[in-house]
Amino acid sequence: MGTSNVETKRLALIASKGTLDWAYPPFILATAAGAMGWEVGVFFTFYGLTLLKEDIEPAVTPMGNPSMPMKMPFGPEGFQNIDWPIPQLAMNIPGFNSVATGLMKQTFKNKGVATVGELRDMAVDLNVSLIGCQMTMDVFGFEKEDFIDACEIGGAATFLEYASEADVSLFV
Repeated sequence: MGTSNVETKRLALIASKGTLDWAYPPFILATAAGAMGWEVGVFFTFYGLTLLKEDIEPAVTPMGNPSMPMKMPFGPEGFQNIDWPIPQLAMNIPGFNSVATGLMKQTFKNKGVATVGELRDMAVDLNVSLIGCQMTMDVFGFEKEDFIDACEIGGAATFLEYASEADVSLFV
């Protein structure tokens, strides 16, 4: 067998949401591709931009996610095989999001899933380009200092330039 001229693949992701359920996909995809030797760029815009803040605590918002099942196998060890019925009305109860977030984080921990912060650190270690949207920063009043040092700042044109040469482009 001879040597091959395989070019490095390039992944372009857009992360526009900052809730716990939406924080995982861009970081999981970015770290998987980075670990496979791909060049990866993630453009964080609108509410996804908060995932670049120094301290991130994404929460579950079942009310904002109509696809969330009405029953979730959540919670502490020993209770994970119980379906927790979540009626629509319960989602309006003060503190429900905190409870749902805690249960989901505990489930992730029990299953050995890295936290969003750990995945973000892994992305940085894998040289994933984390690009914060300049327009979103301006609209929401963020400054570069509000974000982790590894974050770059760029506009839509900056990201489109990167994405124009991507083998895979995803909006998650």
